[in-house]
Amino acid sequence: MTSLLTNAAAMTALQTLSATNKTLETTQARIATGYKVGNASDNAAYWSIATTMRSDNKALSTVKDALGLGAAKLDVASTGINTAIEVVDDIKTKLVAAREPGVDRAKIQSEITSLQAQLTNNAAAATFSGENWLSVDSGATSYSATKSIVASFTRDSTGAVSVSTIDVDISGTALFDADATGTGILDTEFTTTGGGGVTVSVATLDITAAGIDNTDIDDMISGVDAALSSMTTAASDLGAAKKRVELQNSFVSNMMDAIDRGVGQLVDADMNEESTKLQALQVQQQLGIQALSIANQSSQNILSLFR
Repeated sequence: MTSLLTNAAAMTALQTLSATNKTLETTQARIATGYKVGNASDNAAYWSIATTMRSDNKALSTVKDALGLGAAKLDVASTGINTAIEVVDDIKTKLVAAREPGVDRAKIQSEITSLQAQLTNNAAAATFSGENWLSVDSGATSYSATKSIVASFTRDSTGAVSVSTIDVDISGTALFDADATGTGILDTEFTTTGGGGVTVSVATLDITAAGIDNTDIDDMISGVDAALSSMTTAASDLGAAKKRVELQNSFVSNMMDAIDRGVGQLVDADMNEESTKLQALQVQQQLGIQALSIANQSSQNILSLFR
């Protein structure tokens, strides 16, 4: 039946064209943004997961920065203690030279005093971002023997988040401790057993003090050697902590990349697929317009019946 009031063909063509236009808009949006899930209305579940993981990735980026800062602090402390080992080794050499009969101990002491000043200066200069792990004051209210470096950000299966740290104990790495009861490696005192019978530390020993004999110097050599052993252990601990931070930094970087890839799998558009679909939809749109035009012309044919 042909009707002037109802054009079923035109209605069908219009519905088809509207559907094609809607799909075409979606495809064009995906091509323009690169996302197949750009907002919650596209796919609520995937959008929620992607938004959460993007947020976690930003937190991991901050963790990466914190690890870089921690690595720098460890590097400064490690460099300082390695330099101090070389200086203390020189002091040990000077003490051995002082055992030689007939040497001028005053001149040797002058060299040792210069090396002791170098130790103090080096330890004080080993500061990064306001923190010094070699020259400390354990009596200060803000002092903590454990230094924490933010190492990771995790989310468990229940959605609860937590931050973990790498802890570095600097109680065994401090070379100088300003507190009277402190035990820095270089200012820890020991007593010689010779004629001088003096109580000294690596930082204060003096071979020109009254009564100093070879036994006292031997005790000083032993005390310096013990300090060298402690410093070597401290340098090893700092090196191990630095390596751990480097490994964690690499892990966090890889984890961020993995999360980006995972989010991409959920929400990124397949550009090959979308471009192919776009071409097909454009053809469908043209055919829909043509079909609607033909359907609208059918009512015009009724006029020929009245001529």
